[in-house]
Amino acid sequence: MKPTLLVLAAGMGSRYGGVKQIDAVGMHNETLLDFGVFDAKNSGYGKVVFIIRKDIEKDFRERLFDRIARNMDAEYVFQSLDSLLTAEELAKSQGRAKPWGTIHALLCAKDAVKTPFTVVNADDYYGRTAYQDLGAYLSKLDNDSTEHAMVGYVLENTMSKSGSVSRGICKVNNGMLVTMEENTKIEYTADGGIVSHLDRGDETLTGKEIVSMNFFGFTPKVFDSFVPYWEAFKRDNITAPKAECLLPNGAGKMVEDGEGTIKVLTSQERWFGMTYPEDKKIVVDELRKKIAEGYYPEKLWEK
Repeated sequence: MKPTLLVLAAGMGSRYGGVKQIDAVGMHNETLLDFGVFDAKNSGYGKVVFIIRKDIEKDFRERLFDRIARNMDAEYVFQSLDSLLTAEELAKSQGRAKPWGTIHALLCAKDAVKTPFTVVNADDYYGRTAYQDLGAYLSKLDNDSTEHAMVGYVLENTMSKSGSVSRGICKVNNGMLVTMEENTKIEYTADGGIVSHLDRGDETLTGKEIVSMNFFGFTPKVFDSFVPYWEAFKRDNITAPKAECLLPNGAGKMVEDGEGTIKVLTSQERWFGMTYPEDKKIVVDELRKKIAEGYYPEKLWEK
């Protein structure tokens, strides 16, 4: 069974200052997503599903989707502020502008996912080996398996010099995830150290921690855990204007509750991505290097 690639592409891009999901960075106007989908297709994935906002649909189709759809089975679904909310919940959440988060995004795509699937962010570069390793693992699972997986990265390989990053800090034992907590503001200190700013106070990190970059591999069975997690989140946060239902936290709770396991496949790839405006030049330069080395063709798609 060929796995599906599920792309989280409905973010607002507030720190980047634009729709980074469809910003051109390749030599023939390819986006960063083009390179991820190219790696997935060549790693045995059979389909890609994008989760987007309705307001970017036209530009998304023109700059990315129509090209992808000529080369791979592809579709897209919408994540909106009123998705998966009752009329009463919608009334209570009036005034909210921020998306509901990555668990909500996954649930918006629930009906489009028919096989084990890999979740990725639209604005992160993960490296081809991550798609190969997770794709090979998922291809051996059936849809009812609770033996999920993720690709973990070394924190110091995923930091940005442009500002803070959000990462899920993982505790791993014998290759299996024990706990995972989303740290939404990790940054370098003035002396080159790394600190995470949490509600309970600042915590110093070593840089060697294994972190989640939202590169998860799930079977459709995972929705049995994520649906009630989302319902509980709504009950507690429906009036909170900025609260988000985050995938690392939901996945971590699934493990803690004994509803599934997550095998951690560790990658030594060095991350780059499109979080801040200053990141674009870094992304362009890194991709040019890979093209020069023959890792990618100069033009990804023939049509």
